[in-house]
Amino acid sequence: MTDVLRRGRGSLAFGFLVQGVTFALLVTRIPAVQDRYGVSDALLPVFLAAVPVLAGIGSVTTERLVRRIPPSRVLRWSQPMVLLALLGVGAGRHMAVLAVALAAFGLAVGALDASMNMLGVSLQRAYGRSIMLGFHAAYSLGGIVGASLAWAGARWEQALWVSYLPVVLVLLPAALIGSRWYVDGDGATAVDGGKSTGAEGAGRAGERGGAVGWLLPLCLVMTVAYIGDSTVSNWSAKYLQDVLGSSEQLATVPYNVYMVTTLVGRAVGDGAVRRFGAVAVVRAGSVVAAAGFAVVAGAPGAWVGMLGFTLLGLGLCVLVPQTFAAAGRRAHDSGRPGAAEAAVARLNVFNYVGFLIGSPLVGALGDAWSYRGAMLVPMVLVLVTLVYARSFESEPDRYGGVHERPRTADVGRGSNGL
Repeated sequence: MTDVLRRGRGSLAFGFLVQGVTFALLVTRIPAVQDRYGVSDALLPVFLAAVPVLAGIGSVTTERLVRRIPPSRVLRWSQPMVLLALLGVGAGRHMAVLAVALAAFGLAVGALDASMNMLGVSLQRAYGRSIMLGFHAAYSLGGIVGASLAWAGARWEQALWVSYLPVVLVLLPAALIGSRWYVDGDGATAVDGGKSTGAEGAGRAGERGGAVGWLLPLCLVMTVAYIGDSTVSNWSAKYLQDVLGSSEQLATVPYNVYMVTTLVGRAVGDGAVRRFGAVAVVRAGSVVAAAGFAVVAGAPGAWVGMLGFTLLGLGLCVLVPQTFAAAGRRAHDSGRPGAAEAAVARLNVFNYVGFLIGSPLVGALGDAWSYRGAMLVPMVLVLVTLVYARSFESEPDRYGGVHERPRTADVGRGSNGL
């Protein structure tokens, strides 16, 4: 079982990394996509909003799928679909092709995000300690790689398909091979086993459960976190280029800086959660993120703007992983089999609610008022997290640290120094 958990953790971290590369390659080249297809500034928010709407549908569908099949199988096939959709975005010429490719991307991303975080939550429960931030750190590392590749593509004026094709040719088979070691059901069943107690339990939980009151504050925090994240991913390049007067090449840098600081924050985040507790870490992250938005809004030039995006990465990086972890833990403590999988799928929908609100909100405020003023809105919203920080409460252990309250049966698996 120890080897199964190690392999499961490594393969899932690689899946997070692949998704980071893919998403960064898309969002950091939005100006190039806009130019390639002739998408107007007025129409661009519509395309950006359609992706999270369809991703929400994909996440809801995944909640139903995992009643019958393991989450690992959903992840195994949704990741190649995301990569192929990215290639479609880069290879098309007509706006209809862009619409179809982005629709496929959105639906597949919804399934991918939900199943990936389901596996992460169940593995953390099996380990008996905080490891969720480490998975999201791998996503941040992938984002750095993807943003760097995007910078190179912009630097040498490569066509989008030239930038995307080598990445897809490398990552698609690697992701399929890595998926052999995904683990379902608190580390009890590997993907190749053919059955998943977690998937069966999710079906029973879905038949019993409706909306859960304790989940609502976490849904709000998830929404706010992704309003902030979508502001960076969808508007940082355009903000630096159009508002702060940078070059197209330099405009790809803020997202890279943002991903570097999220990587740093998440790399040390699990240790901080074990040492200080999730509540303190979430509160600190909210304050730092608000400060980052304030710096971006008031930046006199591109380099000060990038300092603001640096602070944003350090602040926002802890919110999403801890929200998934808190939802999985509290759902599992309810005692219903498979409740954690259902809770993660429902919570993941608010990932896309945040994107759906954030992208059009910043665009509309930027056009009607100013993009500097628009940056103050997510600054205020992220401070809402302070009100609901207690929802992240973890149980102190006998060594004075903080853990994610594993089941009794899981403690032995989590105490082998993994």
